[in-house]
Amino acid sequence: MGNRVTRGDFEWVYTEQPHTQRRKEILAKYPEIKTLMGPDPHLKWIVSGMVFTQLLACYLVKDLSWKWIFFWAYAFGGCINHSLTLAIHDISHNVAFGNKQAKWNRWFAIFANLPVGVPYSASFKKYHIDHHRYLGGDSLDVDIPTDFEGWFFCTPLRKLLWLFLQPLFYSLRPLYVNPKAITRMEILNALVQFSIDLIIYYLWGLKPVIYLIAGTILCLGFHPISGHFIAEHYMFLKGYETYSYYGPLNWLTFNVGYHMEHHDFPSIPGCRLPMVKKIAAEYYDNLPHHQSWIRVLWDFVFDDTLGPYSRVKRLCKLAKES
Repeated sequence: MGNRVTRGDFEWVYTEQPHTQRRKEILAKYPEIKTLMGPDPHLKWIVSGMVFTQLLACYLVKDLSWKWIFFWAYAFGGCINHSLTLAIHDISHNVAFGNKQAKWNRWFAIFANLPVGVPYSASFKKYHIDHHRYLGGDSLDVDIPTDFEGWFFCTPLRKLLWLFLQPLFYSLRPLYVNPKAITRMEILNALVQFSIDLIIYYLWGLKPVIYLIAGTILCLGFHPISGHFIAEHYMFLKGYETYSYYGPLNWLTFNVGYHMEHHDFPSIPGCRLPMVKKIAAEYYDNLPHHQSWIRVLWDFVFDDTLGPYSRVKRLCKLAKES
C-alpha cells in the first residue's frame, strides 16, 4: 500500500471533514435516502435477546473453574458484550425508538449496558456526539489518541500492548482530553448497572460478574472484532480519514463496518447502511476500504508507519448550542 502516513505527529489538516459535503451531494442526487432514516423496529428485540442470553450465561457459568470462566468470557460472552457496545452506539443515534422518543433511547441504552458489567452508555452518548460533530477535532474528539499514546506506543510490542489496553484508554482519555460535568443520566446508568451487578453476585456469586466484566475488557482489547476501532479512522492511506469494512463480521456488529456511510448519515440505523452504499454506489465503491479486521490489526502492529499517531487532526470551532 503506497502513500502511507509518516510517524512522529498526527496528520494535521485545515479543511472541514469530508462527510458534510458528501452528505449534501448524495441527498441532492438521491433524495430517497431520506426514507432510510428513522428507527429500526427490530433493534430492541435483538438487543433484548442478547441481554437475556448473557443473563442465562451468568447462571450457566457460576460453577465453572476460573480457566473456563475466562475462556467463555473471551470466546462467547465478550463477543456479545462487544456487540452490545455497538448496539449502544446505534442507540445513541436514537435509532431504537426514534428522535421523538429520546428518553426511551437513553433508558434502553442503559438496559443494553447491563451485560457489559460497568456503566458505559450515558458517557458514550455524551462524547460520541462530539466525535461526529468535530471529527478529528483537537481537544474535542476524544477518539483521537493523546500525544503520549502516539509517542510511546510506536513499536510492535508497545502497539500490541496498546491494543490490549484500549478499554482503559477509551474510558480514561475523555477525562484528560475533554472533561465534562457528570450528568444525571450517567449517575442513573451507574446506579442501575451496579445494582444489577450486586444482584447477580447475590444470586450466583462472583464468577458470573467476572465473566461479564472480563469478557468486556478482553473483547474490547485484542480481539478480531476490535479491529473496527483501528479500521474506522486510522490513516492507512494519506488523505483518507474514514474507512468502511464490508466483511462478514458486520453481521455481529450492527454493520459498524459501514463507517463512511454511517458518518455521512448517522441517523440511518446500521441495518440500512448497506442500502446507502447500494443506492449511492459511485460515491463509495472507489474509496479505500478494508476487507479484514484481523488484517487491520496485523498491519497496525507490524507496519512501522502505522500507530496511534496515524490519525487526522483539525482545529474546530465550537458549534453554538440551540
